Amino acid sequence: MALIASTPAAATAATGGAGQPAEPPPAGDTPFDRRGMWIWYVDRSDGGSTSRIVARARRFGIGTLYIKAGDSGNVWSQFRTSLVNALHRGGLDVCAWQFVYGDRPVAEAKVGARAVRRGADCLVIDAEGQYEGKYAAADRYIRALRARIGPSFPLSLSSFPYVDYHPSFPYSVFLGPGGATYNQPQMYWRTIGTSVRAVYEHTYLFNRLWGHPLHPIGQTYSNPGRKPIRRFRRFAASYGGLAPSWWSWQETNRREWRAVGSAAPGPLRGYRPVTSHPVLKRGSRGDLAVWAQTHLRAAGRPGLPVTGIFAGRTRAAVRAFQRARGLRVDGVIGTTTWRALLSFDPVRPRWAGRRAGKRSRAAASRAIPPSRPLSASLPAKAYEIDPGPAP
Repeated sequence: MALIASTPAAATAATGGAGQPAEPPPAGDTPFDRRGMWIWYVDRSDGGSTSRIVARARRFGIGTLYIKAGDSGNVWSQFRTSLVNALHRGGLDVCAWQFVYGDRPVAEAKVGARAVRRGADCLVIDAEGQYEGKYAAADRYIRALRARIGPSFPLSLSSFPYVDYHPSFPYSVFLGPGGATYNQPQMYWRTIGTSVRAVYEHTYLFNRLWGHPLHPIGQTYSNPGRKPIRRFRRFAASYGGLAPSWWSWQETNRREWRAVGSAAPGPLRGYRPVTSHPVLKRGSRGDLAVWAQTHLRAAGRPGLPVTGIFAGRTRAAVRAFQRARGLRVDGVIGTTTWRALLSFDPVRPRWAGRRAGKRSRAAASRAIPPSRPLSASLPAKAYEIDPGPAP
């Protein structure tokens, strides 16, 4: 969770199609569906007193605590079974979260799995700027982690909210087949330097493409104010009603606790949520192009290279797909084409390339999968939240 403010240009994004209503994700009964609060350091949250933490959580309607359990390949000792059990006795769900870098992906997977063994109800991957461009590392981490925690354990990604700002970040790996099935974008409107409305509209425009429930993370650090916190909750109600969580416990003052814990507000009257999808066309580059190409491969173009570059072959594949589905044939992926493409389960690339070394002649004749798409070399367009040092 990056805490250093930055002020990029105002967020803008092209949308496509006529803006058909997007069905909200189904309500669930998971730890992510309860109001949550993030804990960085337990000993700085109500002095580390479990009884006081439980009492405050109950008073302000917090049902899930997100507690840091690891950093890179290092286990944080504060996340222990005795703490989890005590919080469970207090009626709370407990999610572990770990900050990952991609330099030691298997070691990071072991840290996450250890938190699960210590009783975590869910696990959150906090991957930020350090993971940009690291597709092979993300692939190894996800495969190693799922091998240890199982295919259905509740797993979430928490990262930058503005997907279009980060063309080389492997969202399509973390949120793709076999990866996280919950999405918790860090929507820190005050830190980003924008409004609550703008952060929702920009974040949801792009993040709905991953097809997972969106659970927004709001901020209670840097004194965002009571009214904006309540407004953040009202926008959450307008965008499907999924409960937000808040960063972070140790930086939340009394007024902010009251804003977080007041009666649940309803949706905004007269507000129509953004329901369109971003436009991809020839010349588009980045992880969204990767996502489109993996869907096009699943939809009947298995030989299409997954490059993250929307060029001639991708445009031809889009036109063929549109023709086969009875859509307008223009080679552009807008809302209507996205909706049709997303009905297919994407192909899962194996981003696992490595140097050949000494191998048998037969092995040497086999193609080595690439370690990343061509778009993985692209720099970030901006940092809406400065990646800064790891929390």
